[in-house]
Amino acid sequence: MAGRGDSPAPDPAQPDPARPADVIGIGFLLSSLGAHSAMRFAQRIEPLGLTPPHVGLLRAIAMDPGRSQQSIADEFGMPPSRVVGFVDDLEAGGLVERRRDDRDRRVNGLFLTQAGGTALRRLAELGEEVEEALLGSLDVADRRRLRELLERLVADQQLTSGVHPGYRRMQPDREAPACD
Repeated sequence: MAGRGDSPAPDPAQPDPARPADVIGIGFLLSSLGAHSAMRFAQRIEPLGLTPPHVGLLRAIAMDPGRSQQSIADEFGMPPSRVVGFVDDLEAGGLVERRRDDRDRRVNGLFLTQAGGTALRRLAELGEEVEEALLGSLDVADRRRLRELLERLVADQQLTSGVHPGYRRMQPDREAPACD
């Protein structure tokens, strides 16, 4: 017979509220890893005078040279004025050049300079180093499967592939906000 003050035995089918691991979901884990990875990458590229949005813009220009600022703003979900600020930064650093469109002189096409191409290759190396540190405990098969699962989730959520949704909130010449 249970004495006074004895509590009933816990139900093993119910999570124990005293154990924090029971309330930490996959979304939280993904968010934590994403924020950690983003911070590490931002730290690695800071000596180059760049931020993650600069890198995303360089990559977008490299993938489709001659794109307008407006088309990139549309893809990134950012107001064009924000993109202009980032392009100004990259142009001032000699990484990007604007060229007038022959068909519409009001439009500037964006192109990487030779220095921009070199910088993008260095940024890719830094990204690989950060990824290796993050995924070091996974073997090749684990990494491949993780990528497949994450790509499926990105597609399910209708996210634009290769465009971080946090770009919508980022401003040039300011520190990037922490990822959610």
